[in-house]
Amino acid sequence: MAKQGGIIPLKGTIGNITFYKTKAGNLAREKGGVDGSRIANDPAFVRTRENGAEFGRAGKAGKLLRTAFRPLLMNVGDSYVTARLTRSMVKVIQADATNVRGQRNVIDGEAELLKGFEFNGNARLGSTIFAPFTALIDRVAGTAAVNIPALDVLGMVSAPPAATHLKVRIGAAAVDFEAEAFENGIADSQDLEILAGPPVNINLQVALSANSTHPIFLVLGIEFFQQVNGALYSLRNGAFNALSIVEVSGLPAAPIVP
Repeated sequence: MAKQGGIIPLKGTIGNITFYKTKAGNLAREKGGVDGSRIANDPAFVRTRENGAEFGRAGKAGKLLRTAFRPLLMNVGDSYVTARLTRSMVKVIQADATNVRGQRNVIDGEAELLKGFEFNGNARLGSTIFAPFTALIDRVAGTAAVNIPALDVLGMVSAPPAATHLKVRIGAAAVDFEAEAFENGIADSQDLEILAGPPVNINLQVALSANSTHPIFLVLGIEFFQQVNGALYSLRNGAFNALSIVEVSGLPAAPIVP
């Protein structure tokens, strides 16, 4: 690796030298690596192909899950969520004990491993709200609910200094990873002013189709606002908002055949 000099920095490839820009400056390096056709066909790279197939499957599954919760993620700021979720999806796929390497998938893996995933690594749910809550998915009824029985808005929430109000949000989604489809729903609390006062009971529920045959995910989040001239504005594009997967219901158990 060499550092470029001169007035005009180069970008691209000339012969075997590739010129590119990084945070460290304009660099140059000799072109290398294994030919793509060899990776695709050489038996020596069979593990590489298997890992690549499963990594691609994890990326696609992560994108589908993010799309299912997009209305909530639009107000959550974390530029690394895609990479982090893909890594978590890889672990879900690697837990597949049914299929051979390279063919393992999310459906036969352990979707429950995603419980606790934080969509905003800079504002984790456990460091934002300290009130006990219950999260429940009723697959038969098709409901997903979160109850916070006594939320002390001022004492149990770590709010940024500029925030004047907050809103508790939940979302649920039944995701068909094979068909790349989903059913989702969102429920919000009222806007709560961040002031001393009596505890507030938060009971939110989302309705999905009853007896779903797909994995169901339930997320809980908090969104902060600042009131200016009577209007509420989200703070710093959602940098302080927390959103986490608090419950997962994988595939329903297969019926026992006598």
